[in-house]
Amino acid sequence: MTAPARRKQKRFILGLSGLLLLLSSVGAGAWWLLRETQPLYPQEIMRRAAALHERMLSLDAHIDIPLDYGSNGLEANRDGPSQFDLEKAARSHLSGAALAVWSWPEIWDDASTPHRPAPGFEKAMQQEQEVRYRLISNIARDYPHRAGIARTPAEFLALVEQGKFAIVISVLNAHPFGNDIGKLDAWAARGMSVFGFNYIGNNSWADSSRPMPFFGDSPDELGGLSDLGRRAVKRLNDLGVIIDVSQMSSNALAQVATLTRSPIIASHSAVRGLVDVQRNLTDKELRAIAKTGGVVHIVGFPTYLKAFSPATLANVNKLRRRSGLRDVENLSQASLPSDPALSIWPEKAFGEYSTALYEILAREPKATLQDLGDAVDYTVKKIGIDHVGLSSDFNHGGGLVGWEHVGDNRNVTAELMRRGYSDQDIAKLWGGNFLRVWEEVQRQAAEPARTDPSDLSTRVSAH
Repeated sequence: MTAPARRKQKRFILGLSGLLLLLSSVGAGAWWLLRETQPLYPQEIMRRAAALHERMLSLDAHIDIPLDYGSNGLEANRDGPSQFDLEKAARSHLSGAALAVWSWPEIWDDASTPHRPAPGFEKAMQQEQEVRYRLISNIARDYPHRAGIARTPAEFLALVEQGKFAIVISVLNAHPFGNDIGKLDAWAARGMSVFGFNYIGNNSWADSSRPMPFFGDSPDELGGLSDLGRRAVKRLNDLGVIIDVSQMSSNALAQVATLTRSPIIASHSAVRGLVDVQRNLTDKELRAIAKTGGVVHIVGFPTYLKAFSPATLANVNKLRRRSGLRDVENLSQASLPSDPALSIWPEKAFGEYSTALYEILAREPKATLQDLGDAVDYTVKKIGIDHVGLSSDFNHGGGLVGWEHVGDNRNVTAELMRRGYSDQDIAKLWGGNFLRVWEEVQRQAAEPARTDPSDLSTRVSAH
């Protein structure tokens, strides 16, 4: 059977959404059995995982691209040191991913010393956005036979049927937009399908889950969303762009969930019920996202999935005492230089403290696929299989023992199989739920709002 004919066989309907997933009759490969290292899972589970990936659609909801991506040795078509490239994606049958266009809310000099925002701060962030957008677009431009940009779920599926990697453009952080909500329209026209209001630090649209006192932030400065942020929710709904609430403060997330008339997602988060850090979602936040019909994507980020060991906490507290700070009161303070006292520190002292802190955290044993599976189980039990997905955060801190890059995706599936998840459920986790949300967001955009978007707090999921 030819490859095009085989791809045409790869369809079935997933649940009530009518979402197309890809199936084939191709037998399972077993390339990893030739590795010198011992497989993480029994051969039969690995064989089943490989067979499932050959016939299902899979999507990673959040991957980053380094600023030197595409340079010598980091070409997208080369199996190189990056955690994501087209070779690794093909090896694991990853169908597509949301690639993030993001900007870091501080300026660094050649010595990697953080600086408080300067007059050229916003322009510098806009320039970084443009660089990342160009790097992502260049993957499709330079390798048109291997990748393409998907602006709709139908385009995503069409690219996969053509044997191409489907790129979903995700923009993270409203800071470079200033106060110009019209930039949402411009970016949607450029292919933006997902938009997240925040990264580290507050901005004029929304409060962050990780305000940075060093840059003048205070927790809940805006009380959640500003008026600009509220208007942005409606505009994103009208544009058919998925709203991403990862990195938002609890108040901001709750307000988005109330205002939106379309499902929302958390593209790369974990759960505070297992690891108490501010970037993780509370049970209340999980339910708020699910109530919109949305999806929480559990991320393979080690410190969100595994609490710090007593030794690491002790070393962090030693550093804090030497720096004149109180002992940590929670894991968030241990993992990020976010204390209010830092707002008056000179830049050099802040840089030295940050460097020493991250050296301590880097020695913490990495989280495992078992930790990821625990977080998936927790979230599924809280809000149901239709509202949970997966993401890696590769190239920006993501990576677990057994899931070091996109070529290891089948190990994630093997862990889910070991826990008793069905093939249908795994297909939902590996992108089916994301595409169902995307389809619904665009359907809602094509229809006028039938209710006052300020009164959606009692809305229930259609699932």
